[in-house]
Amino acid sequence: MVKLEFSNKMNPTIAGLLFFLAGSVILMGIITGEIFYPEIYTYTTHDSMISDLGATEPPYSIITQPSANIFNFSMIISGILLLIGAYFLFRTYNDKIATILVGLLGLGALGVGIFPGNINPQHPLFAMTTFISGGLSAIYSFRLINSPLRYIAVLFGVICLFFLFTANMFIPVMGGGGVERWVAYPIVLWILGFGGYLMGLGSKE
Repeated sequence: MVKLEFSNKMNPTIAGLLFFLAGSVILMGIITGEIFYPEIYTYTTHDSMISDLGATEPPYSIITQPSANIFNFSMIISGILLLIGAYFLFRTYNDKIATILVGLLGLGALGVGIFPGNINPQHPLFAMTTFISGGLSAIYSFRLINSPLRYIAVLFGVICLFFLFTANMFIPVMGGGGVERWVAYPIVLWILGFGGYLMGLGSKE
């Protein structure tokens, strides 16, 4: 277990607030983008990838507004929040591995927003960075959390990586969109949970 030595008692509070806001922006950005997706195009959680909200894959990419702007800006904002949060996470725990993993998560989210689904190979690379670093961040946070949340964090991380690397097994049943959501949403839930934990940690100092 990592021993906490806070140089500034606000560090965990700020980190937690940034993470919680990032998770909220991602979740509400996806929901809002889905709300405004035009009915003339077929978009389902079973078959459509989350990033289709920003733009579908080439060669026949579909970009619809305002869904595209809502999703892309949500990912950019959340990526920035996570990157700043990674700095305050380092100030909290002085753990380089955790900082790098969360930093890559933020960088991946930022890249997904800057390079929508119609831009290859950048978008797939940033999306994969987001998923892998997100799953590993959740699992690694076991070392940082001193509550039952640590076990839930590991579970979310394992679920994310499991569906990421076994996607082809489940696509016939769950669809590509369904599988991707089982990869992405555990990360979002972990970000929210870990953010709440850190804010609570800071309030005790």
